[in-house]
Amino acid sequence: MENTVLKTIAQRRSIRSYKEISLTTEQIDILVKAALDAPTARNEQSWHFSIVTNKDLMSEINAETCKIIDREMDIFYNAPLAIFISGDINNEYSAIDAGIAVENIAIAAESIGLGSVILGLPGAAFKSEKASEFEKKLNFPETHKFQIAIAVGVPAASKDAHEVLPDRISYVK
Repeated sequence: MENTVLKTIAQRRSIRSYKEISLTTEQIDILVKAALDAPTARNEQSWHFSIVTNKDLMSEINAETCKIIDREMDIFYNAPLAIFISGDINNEYSAIDAGIAVENIAIAAESIGLGSVILGLPGAAFKSEKASEFEKKLNFPETHKFQIAIAVGVPAASKDAHEVLPDRISYVK
């Protein structure tokens, strides 16, 4: 018997090229539900999801990130959607909870035929002089800071699976 969840996990890739096709409200709702269904430490749900389809705002964050990292690129890879996850600075598990949620989003995207790439690079923009401006534009709650982001869209390209490194596992009995 084939397990569809494990198959979806195995098929997911970090996609770095997207078609210029907007996501539907239904697709976005599926991704949001997957995010909200993620478990959190002590069920505190101390995260906030900023769902962004505004290309101008994505371009602003991209420009600031590129300025900070001194590299020209599109950190969102032309994706029509970016989800920014911020976490409460007063919760010691915010980063872990955000990581779990972003993986739920990535797997959900794969399960409905979309591609995604999990993004840490935008974090540079949230350490810059424009950080508070971006936090405000993304409606981060007052005590929240950027944790991680994900770009999602219809893949324009794919790639092979990453190499599995079995020496990264220890079985302790």
